[in-house]
Amino acid sequence: MLPSKINIPHHVAIIPDGNRRWARARNRDTLFGHRAGFDRAVELAKAARNLGIHTLSFWAFSTENWNRSPREISYLMRLYKAMIDKYLDDARKEGVRIIHLGRKDRIPKTLVKKIAQAEEETKHNKKYVLNICLDYGGHDEIMRAMRSAKKETYDLSQLLDTKGQPYPLVDLLIRTSGEQRTSGMLLWQSAYAELYWEQAHFPDFTPEKLECALLDYSRRCRRFGGDGADVHMAFNPKIVASLEIRFRHALAFEEGERLRDLTMRYLKEHYGLSKKLAFAAGANFAKALRYGQQHHWDEAKTSLTGLYAIIKKTIGLAFEPDIIASIEVDLWKTGASEEKMRELLAEKFRISSLQAAHPAHLAILANESIQKQDFSRAQQYLEQFYTLLKERVA
Repeated sequence: MLPSKINIPHHVAIIPDGNRRWARARNRDTLFGHRAGFDRAVELAKAARNLGIHTLSFWAFSTENWNRSPREISYLMRLYKAMIDKYLDDARKEGVRIIHLGRKDRIPKTLVKKIAQAEEETKHNKKYVLNICLDYGGHDEIMRAMRSAKKETYDLSQLLDTKGQPYPLVDLLIRTSGEQRTSGMLLWQSAYAELYWEQAHFPDFTPEKLECALLDYSRRCRRFGGDGADVHMAFNPKIVASLEIRFRHALAFEEGERLRDLTMRYLKEHYGLSKKLAFAAGANFAKALRYGQQHHWDEAKTSLTGLYAIIKKTIGLAFEPDIIASIEVDLWKTGASEEKMRELLAEKFRISSLQAAHPAHLAILANESIQKQDFSRAQQYLEQFYTLLKERVA
């Protein structure tokens, strides 16, 4: 489940890559992959509406895709015609406006007629927008706009294929199949888009994976060249690392009172809490650590939720205390992994999974050193961890 207050992008663009590779990996004809991708696109369009995404853009066929075999092109054109037929009823019922982006002069006339019908029948719908990028290229779109420009009308945004839309600018651009380039997808409109690279081929890009992309997007700070609303942390990485080593040592040797004192000092230094709040937070943290050590997971989660509620209220980090507590307890239960640590850091400090990767690696190395009771090496790793974390958050 996504957090209730997650920041949902207005406009999501998807480059659905990997249909053919998905099919070949299953020893099937590439056309089988396109069919699977078509079904997935219809499913994702519905999921996007349910998630509150207003505008969804799919790149169906690029200006360069005409270089493919006549058999594949013919099959794809028939699929797009079937896709419109399949989707049009839903569009009418749910207030989706269908808009074609791209050229119409090279598309089969029967498909052009079908596109025109869909655009006409949904032109008054305002609840959602579905852009179908068919025979579309970013350079081609801008060149067409420039050719149609007049001296007295030189606002290029009003000459592009997305003119008149409520949210023409892309907030989040997703490309599947592990490819890391935009290939000119909505070139003008994506100037400030957040980019998300998905490893799965498009037929395996489920609605759940779309939610993961939205969660990653919600953690990013979009400054648009100005100042963001970042939380700044002024802690000293060396002091925080030392305090963590000390409270984890106290936990290992079951030093109850000293553990509470050290966790209080650690939280005060790390998050800049007042002495009063640090005392309450430290008590919650100490209890959570002891409950975790005893495998009392529900009690540990309750205590962690109380801890993170104090931190959220004090310094304004935009996480959900219950979610953070769940992730951290799960990490304790199953054992620390880089993937889980990356998820915890990204969610807690509102940074992307990519930004959380290096700090997560250092945290795991520090944890392994502590388990071996090599506290000197652990101190080094933790100092690097907190230094890097501070740079990411500051």
